[in-house]
Amino acid sequence: MEYYKNELCVTYEELTSGDDPVIKESTLKLNVFRKNIIRAHRGGGEGSCALFVYSSLREKYKARYVAKYGDPEEVLKLQRMRDRVKIDEKARDFYETFKYDMNGVQTGLSEKLKAEYTLNASVLNALACDLEEKTSKRKMYGNSLSTVWESVAATCENLREIYHHTLPENLPRLREKINRYKKEGYVSLISGKLGNASTLKITKEAGDFLIALKRSRVPVYTDSRIFEEYNRVVSEKGWKPLKSKRSLTMWFARPEIQPLWWDAVYGELSAHQRFGRKHRTELPSRRDTLWYGDGTKLNLYYQDENGDMRTTMVYEVMDAYSEVLLGYYISDHENFEAQYNAYRMAIQVSGHKPYEIVHDNQGGHKRLEKEKGTTEPGFFDLICHVHRATAPYSGQSKTIESAFGRFQSQELNKDWRFTGMNITAKKESSRPNLEFVEENKDKLFTLEELKIHYAEARKAWNEAKHPATGIPRIEMYKKSVNEETDVVTVYDMVDIFWIWTKRPATFTDSGIEITIGGKKLPYEVYERPGVPDHEWRMKNTYRQFHVKYDPNDLRSIRLYWEDNAGERRFERVAEPYMVIHRALQDQTEGEAAFIRQEQEANIRDRIDRQVIAKEIEYAYGVAPEQHGLSTPKMKGVTAEVQRQVDRRTKKYDRDPEELQIGRATKKASLLTWDQLGNNNKVDLRNVAGKL
Repeated sequence: MEYYKNELCVTYEELTSGDDPVIKESTLKLNVFRKNIIRAHRGGGEGSCALFVYSSLREKYKARYVAKYGDPEEVLKLQRMRDRVKIDEKARDFYETFKYDMNGVQTGLSEKLKAEYTLNASVLNALACDLEEKTSKRKMYGNSLSTVWESVAATCENLREIYHHTLPENLPRLREKINRYKKEGYVSLISGKLGNASTLKITKEAGDFLIALKRSRVPVYTDSRIFEEYNRVVSEKGWKPLKSKRSLTMWFARPEIQPLWWDAVYGELSAHQRFGRKHRTELPSRRDTLWYGDGTKLNLYYQDENGDMRTTMVYEVMDAYSEVLLGYYISDHENFEAQYNAYRMAIQVSGHKPYEIVHDNQGGHKRLEKEKGTTEPGFFDLICHVHRATAPYSGQSKTIESAFGRFQSQELNKDWRFTGMNITAKKESSRPNLEFVEENKDKLFTLEELKIHYAEARKAWNEAKHPATGIPRIEMYKKSVNEETDVVTVYDMVDIFWIWTKRPATFTDSGIEITIGGKKLPYEVYERPGVPDHEWRMKNTYRQFHVKYDPNDLRSIRLYWEDNAGERRFERVAEPYMVIHRALQDQTEGEAAFIRQEQEANIRDRIDRQVIAKEIEYAYGVAPEQHGLSTPKMKGVTAEVQRQVDRRTKKYDRDPEELQIGRATKKASLLTWDQLGNNNKVDLRNVAGKL
């Protein structure tokens, strides 16, 4: 899109490109021919393209264009806005070197203030130019000065959306800021609060002493003892004494003082949670935009095989938009296995890949991420566009923890086996009745019964109404559409959920063997069901392969070889190696037939190897027979097998061909006419065979 001869135009490619074009090529050409759509420029030259007047498009085509690319007038307006502001490097240099007095110390501006002031100065430069231009033309357009300022203010707000500057939103204050900037320059943007300190009864030195006492752990000082200790030393330090303990307590409570001692008294994590800025966030508006994954205690007691009362863990994956619990896995540990199976179930239930996954920093997630130093994508990279870890010890930032707390209180809490909420919970209703649980310990779930009950509780949660919409969560999820998420295919399931073995394995005469969960599993490549592929074996026995397998289905594995660039290329699918009974009495009819089949196949392989090898020997003149010797007969085979080898190699039962042209020519000179072929021509390559 662009302006051409003062007309807003869109390009031929914008109108016709893509699987769902704004207008089909044939329809566009027909409308141009009928003059329903105006072509402003034919295009065709280097770097030139056909342009069509946007206003001449029918409304339905305009609507499609806006849906695909946005309002062209707004887009071009935004582009022009971006072009208006150029970063003022002189302003940056000024703020880099600016110093101010802070409690007697010459201090430079923070990086944040440097960036803020530089950006504001750059925007003010653009606004000042805009003001000057509009002021000079206001009489031409019949505008008043107030209208000019309103236009400048509107430009200021448009630039705020793009650059996030901090100039005043209020028009009178903005006007004052611009006028002052034009007079005083860069210094006018620096806050007058910098370097100003209100009069303190407690000096900086005295304040540091008080903070040191508050932070002391050996010994620990209460506010009363700090008050006494401070007043004890004021005379020798030359400080003013404090009049009351209350004034000291109020001083410690001041916002700028609290962060200096809070961590020593209550812990650094408490200080971080108290003083760290919290985001105000808005949840996604459609499914699969954001998934949360987290492990937590499954808050139901169960009875193990020894009759002891126990609890276990569950790893849950939740859709943030609908609060639907998509996938889970119950185990005693939040490890790779639990996370892998939970995400796998979530993908299978959803049928789509999420756009973003948020998880914590538990060790199992490291195995799901891309390994350093490798080009292979990690598990999360294959599932979603973006994945990230939440800040540790920041439960309030994870929506899933809030939702899971409600799931516990609304669904799991219905059962008397409920373990209670977190031990920090203050409500009595959030705690278990341990006396009752102990009395009825023999009625606790078994682990299998617990899993069934938990699945029912999840189903009830998903079918319950979402607190924000009043619509059942699962209904919200199923009716929502997210065009930017990919449908999961069979190939995706292989790429995502099949796992590489840690090291390559060698395909031997007994197949290829991999170890999974401490158990060795042999596999074979088959031509068709029940028939090993001997032709493939001939070329690949004792070749190393990287192996990919599905942990939940070991009925087949995939073999890959690695090229010189380190890229893995798919070779074949392998299936479990056929195992037969050794004792004849135990063998079935099918096993006996399979044994005979493989015996015959092995004999054919031996014959093929002999014939191929002989062809190579005779081609290069190294066969024993070409030097008056004999190749040993095959051992352990019948005479018929040996005769078959001999028949297939009988064309070599003659003298070796002469490969040197001089000797071949000499022999040709000794030939007589009766020794020539039907065409009476001498083939020097076969002269040796004619003599």
